[in-house]
Amino acid sequence: MNQKSLTKLEFPKIIEMLTDHASSPGGASFCRRIKPMTDLNKIITAQEQTAAAFTRIVKKGIPSFSGCYAVSDSLKRLEIGSALSAPELLRIGKLLQTTARIKSYGRHENADDQADCLDVYFEQLAPLTPLSTEIDRCILGEDEISDDASSKLKQIRRSINGMNDKIHSTMTGLLNGSMRTYLQDAIITMRGDRYCLPVKAEYRSQVNGLIHDQSATGSTLFIEPMAVVKLNNDLKELYAQEQEEIQVILARLSVDAAEYIEEIRLNYKALVELDFIFAKGALALDMNASRPVFNTEGRIRIREGRHPLLDRKKVVPISLTLGDTFDLLVITGPNTGGKTVSLKTVGLFTLMGQAGLHIPALDRSELAVFNQVYADIGDEQSIEQSLSTFSSHMTNVVSFLNHVDENSLVLFDELGAGTDPTEGAALAIAILSHLHNRGIRTMATTHYSELKVFALSTPGVENACCEFDVETLSPTYHLLIGIPGKSNAFAISEKLGLPDYIIQDAKTHLTEEDESFEDLLTDLEQSRKTIEKEREEVASYRREMERLKSELKNQQEKLDTQRDRIIREANARATDIVQEAKDFADETMKNFRKFGKASISASEMEKERERIRKQLSKTENKNRLEKKKPSKAYKASDFHLGDSVKVLSMNLTGTVNSLPDAKGNLFVQMGILRSQVNISDLELIEEPLTVTAKQMRKTSSGKMKMGKSMHVSPEINLLGKTVDEAVAELDKYLDDAYIAHLSPVRIVHGKGTGALRNGIHQYLRRQKHIKSFRLGAFGEGDAGVTIVEFK
Repeated sequence: MNQKSLTKLEFPKIIEMLTDHASSPGGASFCRRIKPMTDLNKIITAQEQTAAAFTRIVKKGIPSFSGCYAVSDSLKRLEIGSALSAPELLRIGKLLQTTARIKSYGRHENADDQADCLDVYFEQLAPLTPLSTEIDRCILGEDEISDDASSKLKQIRRSINGMNDKIHSTMTGLLNGSMRTYLQDAIITMRGDRYCLPVKAEYRSQVNGLIHDQSATGSTLFIEPMAVVKLNNDLKELYAQEQEEIQVILARLSVDAAEYIEEIRLNYKALVELDFIFAKGALALDMNASRPVFNTEGRIRIREGRHPLLDRKKVVPISLTLGDTFDLLVITGPNTGGKTVSLKTVGLFTLMGQAGLHIPALDRSELAVFNQVYADIGDEQSIEQSLSTFSSHMTNVVSFLNHVDENSLVLFDELGAGTDPTEGAALAIAILSHLHNRGIRTMATTHYSELKVFALSTPGVENACCEFDVETLSPTYHLLIGIPGKSNAFAISEKLGLPDYIIQDAKTHLTEEDESFEDLLTDLEQSRKTIEKEREEVASYRREMERLKSELKNQQEKLDTQRDRIIREANARATDIVQEAKDFADETMKNFRKFGKASISASEMEKERERIRKQLSKTENKNRLEKKKPSKAYKASDFHLGDSVKVLSMNLTGTVNSLPDAKGNLFVQMGILRSQVNISDLELIEEPLTVTAKQMRKTSSGKMKMGKSMHVSPEINLLGKTVDEAVAELDKYLDDAYIAHLSPVRIVHGKGTGALRNGIHQYLRRQKHIKSFRLGAFGEGDAGVTIVEFK
C-alpha cells in the first residue's frame, strides 16, 4: 500500500490509538506492524477476529496481557542446556500465570455460548501449572530465593543466622569490655564481608586483629579482632555454600522448564496474537465502531460515518456512496465546509477496514477491496498558492497516473488548484475524464464551476456538496449526494459587511451563463430543502397512520374479545335460568298432582301458591339487570370537555366529548366508541393529578397548559422496530402514561425471534417507577404483548 497515502490519510495515528490498547510489548509490536491487506479472505478473517474480541469484551471486559514477557532468548539457552538465572525463570513463571489467566478468560461459561474464531487461540494455551507453581514457590523475586526452595538451603540459612548471632554476641562483648576506650565509636561495622571495629590509630598495638581498612584521615583503623576471625571465615564459607545450593535449585528449575520449550514458545506466540486481536476489539469499542461488509465490485456505501480522529461529540456523520451507479464523485462547497474531511473519511475507512479494524459507522456499511489507495491531499490551505504548490500536486498526480489501475481508489483534494483557474479547471476535467473512462473509483474536491457542469453532464459522474448555512455563515458539515455546491461568495461577503455597490459591481463581471448557473444551483438547493421537508412530513403522517391503524386493530380485538366473553357468560347464565325454571316447574307439577289425589284444604293450597309466587319474583329479580346509581347527583355544569367519567349502565370508562344539552344528554368517547349518554348514567372519576414543570408549559398570558400526556393511549405498538428505536419510543410513552396515572398499559412487540421482547424487558427492569410487568395472558395477546403496572 502506498506509504505516502497512508501518511496523508493519517493512518499512523490510528496505529498509535491501536497500540495504546495493547497491554504487552509483543502485542504492541504487532499493532505497530499492522498494514492494510488486499486478500479478501485474510481481510474477512481479521474482521471476524475483531468482531469476536469485541463481543467477548462486551460480555466479560478487557483481558490483561501484562505478564506476557518475551522469553525467546531464554528458551534458546535452554535448548543448548544452559541454566537460567532467577529473573529469567521468574519471567517464564509470569508468562505461564498470564497463560492460565487468559485460558480461564477464554472458556465459555454457559453451554449455549457460541464458539468463535478465537477458540483456536485459547485452545493452544498450555498453562503448565506444576512448573508455574514450582517457580513461584522457589523464586520470590529477581534476587531472592525462598528458604523452602530446598531443605539444604533452609539448613544453610539457619546456620548462617546462627553464625551471625554468634559473631554479634562476641563483638558486643568486646565493645562493652576493655576495648571500649580504644574505639573511635562503639559500633560494629562491615568491611568487605568481614565484621570489624573502628579503632583509634594510636591504639593499634593494643588491639589484636587484622586491619582491613582505614579512614580518609588515617585516624581510624577498621580491625577484625582475632576472636572473630575464625567465625568470619566460617560465615563466608556458609555464604559460598548458599550460592552453590541456589545454583543447584536454578539448574533444577531450568531442567524442568526445558521439558516444555515448545509449549512455552507457543504460549507466548498465542498470547501476543490475542493481545493484538483484543486491542482491535477494544479500539472498536472505544470508537463505537461496527464491522463493515466487504465486496470486490468496487462499491462503497458508508452509513453515518464519523472520522475517528475528530471529537466524537462534535463530528457530524456523513453518508456516502461510490461505485454503484457512479464511479466518480465531485464534492464542492465553501472552505472549512467539510470537503477534505469527507475525502479523508472514505480513504481512512478503506485503510482501516482492509487492516482488519472496525470503522466508526452504522452497521451494514460497505467497503470495497482496493490494491492501492492514492491520495493527493494538502494538509495546509493558503490564500496565496504559488507555482511550487501546483508543481508539488502535479508531481503526485503524475505518479498516480503511472501506477493506478481498476483496483485503485484515487482521492484528490482541490484538483487543479494553484494555477490559472481556466487552465486548472481544464486539467482537472481531463484527469478526471481519464480516470472515469477507465472505471477507476475516484473522489475529488473542487471550487471550479466547470467541474460542477462536467459532473452534471457526464453519465457515471455525480455531484456532491457540503451544506452551508448562509444565515449563520457556518457550515453544517452535512454531505449531500446529487447536488452541486454553491460558492456563496457574494452572500458571505454581504453578511460580513462588504458594501453593496462593490458586490453589485462584482456581479456585472459574471457572464450570463455563470449567473444562470448559480441561480440554477440556488433553485436546486431550495427544491431539495422543500422535498426533504415534505418527505419528512409524509413519513411522519405515515407513521401516525400506522399507529392509528394499529390502535384501531387492537381496540377491535379487545371489543371482539369482550363480545365473545359477554356472549359466553350470557349463554351460561341463560342455561342456568332455563334449568332452574325447569326444575321448579317439575316440582310444582308434582305438588299439584299430589294435591289432586289427596284431600288438601284450601288454605294449604293458598300457602303453596304464595310460595310459588315468591319464588318466581325472586328469580325475576335475580336475573334483572340492576341499574347502578351514581354515588351523588350531578348537575349539567359539573361536566366539562375532557373529564374522565364512568358509564354505569355499560360499566365502561371514557372521556366527555361534548357538553350536556337541555335534556342532560352528552357524548362520551369510550375507546373507539362514541355514544350519547344521560348525565344520570354517569359518574365523574376523581383522579389525583401530579403535574411537574415538564408537563406544564407557560403560555404568553401566564396561564398553565397541560401537556398531551393527559390523553395518552393505554397501549403502544412497537412492531417492526429495532430494539434501540423501540426503547427510545417506549421511554417517552411510559413517562406520559405514568404522569396520566394510566395503569396498567400494554406494550405490543410481537413474538418473532424474541429479540425485541428481550430488549424491552431488559429496559423495563431498570425503571424504578415500574411496579411489575408480565407477558399477556390468553385473550390479552399472549407472548406478543407485555402488561406493565406502575407504582
